[in-house]
Amino acid sequence: MYRTLVLAALAGMVAGPALAAGSSCSTAPKSQFKPKATLEAQLTGEGLTVRQIKVEKGCYEVYAVDKAGKKVNMAYNAETLEKLDNAEAGEN
Repeated sequence: MYRTLVLAALAGMVAGPALAAGSSCSTAPKSQFKPKATLEAQLTGEGLTVRQIKVEKGCYEVYAVDKAGKKVNMAYNAETLEKLDNAEAGEN
């Protein structure tokens, strides 16, 4: 069992960076970004209260509060509205 856990952990370390690399900020011009209002409506529908949406190097950085009152910080590709794994993606 220990051997299986070690192998699973190693596989996760190898696959993790590869998966994260596929999600990144947009390199398209701002004219191709989807409207912030579209993202805000989507997040509101998921039960979040959006406090602010900022544009950071091709990403929308979202500051919101979830149903439990917990502050959340997320990043989305501004062109596709795909949620990114790294909440600070636009700041790098």
